[in-house]
Amino acid sequence: MSTHSRWTKSTLIFGGAAIWGLLLVSCVTTSRTVVAAPTIPGATFVGSNKCSQCHDETAHSFQGAVHAKLIVQGANGVETGCESCHGPASLHVKAGGGKDNILNPTAETCFQCHVDKRGEFALPGAHPVMSGKMSCSDCHNPHGADITSTTTLALEAQNESCVKCHTQQAGPFVFEHGGSREGCVVCHNPHGSINAKMLKARDSNLCLQCHLLAPTSPNSGQINANALGHSVANHTARMMQGSCWAAGCHEAVHGSNTSYHLRY
Repeated sequence: MSTHSRWTKSTLIFGGAAIWGLLLVSCVTTSRTVVAAPTIPGATFVGSNKCSQCHDETAHSFQGAVHAKLIVQGANGVETGCESCHGPASLHVKAGGGKDNILNPTAETCFQCHVDKRGEFALPGAHPVMSGKMSCSDCHNPHGADITSTTTLALEAQNESCVKCHTQQAGPFVFEHGGSREGCVVCHNPHGSINAKMLKARDSNLCLQCHLLAPTSPNSGQINANALGHSVANHTARMMQGSCWAAGCHEAVHGSNTSYHLRY
């Protein structure tokens, strides 16, 4: 005679209550990092609505910005908004403006939320943000909708941000590297990399992410180094001489005015 266990009403009630209690305990005991709003001696928080009374143009464009999600309505969220980066603004408001009574955010302000970027900027190949020679706002507009290069920043604007400084790579070129059309970040990590020149991968491995290892015929053993089929040369031996751009073959990697092989 077999015995089958049955779920009774009491079992479900007490079991559900126990599970709910465990969830509550886990929520209470979970360690969380709370980002404290910046402080200014003698100043108090007044809310983002006060900021918009003078900075109306910035406030208008900020409505569609990614950072606008920081704004919380009501008295409990008065610290969450413009002042979460610029600090409490009561002295700034009382004085009718000024630069000494409000905070101009630095990279450290950004790192309070973007903690992963602090680590990337500490890598061997990185823009000189940690040394103070650059700031996040040199490339990003914290008040605009096009702040995040991986989500909302248009490709054209993304490249324009890079070529403001890297003018030589801007072109136009007679023979353009097709990868440039896909954006600088296809090859470079703008925040930092373990590789030189902020490259995402070392040596020719970077190029082969697009220029696939595709045999030109089943048994040829050759590397078709151009996914578009512009070359059927055997690159296997050539790649032993160094990277694609350092071995004297494609050194004009961003584009060339003299050779479709991307040579100077």
